[in-house]
Amino acid sequence: MLNFAERMANLSGESAFEVLAKANALEKRGVNVIHFEIGEPDFRTPGNIIERAKKALDEGYTHYAPAQGYIPLREAIVEYAKKYKNIDTNVEEIVVTPGAKPIIYFTFMALVNAGDEVIYPDPGFPIYRNLIRFLNAVPVPIKLKEENDFRLDIEELKCKITPKTKLIIINSPANPTGGVLTPEDIDQIASIVAGKGIYVLSDEIYDRICYSGRVKSIASISEMKDWTIVLDGFSKSYAMTGWRLGYGIMNRELASNITKLMINSNSCVATFTQIAGIEALTGPQDAVTNMVEEFKKRRDIMVEGLNSIKGFSCKKPEGAFYAFPNIKGTGMNSNELADFLLTKAGVATLSGTGFGEAGEGYLRLSYANSIENIKIGLERIKKAVESL
Repeated sequence: MLNFAERMANLSGESAFEVLAKANALEKRGVNVIHFEIGEPDFRTPGNIIERAKKALDEGYTHYAPAQGYIPLREAIVEYAKKYKNIDTNVEEIVVTPGAKPIIYFTFMALVNAGDEVIYPDPGFPIYRNLIRFLNAVPVPIKLKEENDFRLDIEELKCKITPKTKLIIINSPANPTGGVLTPEDIDQIASIVAGKGIYVLSDEIYDRICYSGRVKSIASISEMKDWTIVLDGFSKSYAMTGWRLGYGIMNRELASNITKLMINSNSCVATFTQIAGIEALTGPQDAVTNMVEEFKKRRDIMVEGLNSIKGFSCKKPEGAFYAFPNIKGTGMNSNELADFLLTKAGVATLSGTGFGEAGEGYLRLSYANSIENIKIGLERIKKAVESL
């Protein structure tokens, strides 16, 4: 038997990929499955981005880039951050990574020691909780409640902070709930945290997919600028999941340390991919606008359909592309219902418990699928639930 490091026992996977594997296995057996489980835009990467990557390959951009990131891309991120996030930054405060997820990992590796407390949203992206446990830090979940539109409760946050708090994670718009923190929420979080020596990891990967107004970044508040790590990337807004391109914005000293982690793990991100990223940020933004408009149409159809199903009730998400219906009225728990819908109805969804204990009684459904498939999936769910 292989002897693994003890820390591996603390590390879990991600339920979306586990359910996708089960769904794929059913499809190989001839079962038609409607996919609501995976968080991936179903749109093509915009053509101008693809063409720029092809041209970059022809131009010979196939060699190493700086570990911190190709400087012209970092310059483009500086301008983008000012325009869309109201953040004043510079190239020394930006680290480019293969996807946005490494920013989470590197932040934990650079800042969090065993025994440190990390406050994170529950339900929330499962990688947050996984890495807290992996590093033997102390998980401190803060519940995102349906009655509060799945927004962080400011008074609860105050109660959760202790002298051992090292990091607070916020995610807006949020996975899996679609909840969005208001500008007032962000201001209040800043007023609570500023001056306490606590870092904030602000996961802003969905901030362009917001259905009313713009999302405020906590890093736009001057007192929080040096104490915030902004996570963003190209996967969601530009339908570039497979390109693996993301970045973090942080204070210069932390950026230097996270660059060391890049050197010791990935070396760098492919240069031609980074050049494609420049085109994404500086080129036409019509594709993003059109995608968000289409997601809004799908959201409305998804939420209306879910609310017509016996035992379901669903709030309308304000961002991202997930519905998070309450399914307590079905009499089944989240895991039971998710398994039932996959095996009996051919609809792949995710149990809310895959995102934390507070996710019990909910399912996550991605509406990154065609309107036709959404309608088919909803009808299958309705028939299956009515047969119970």
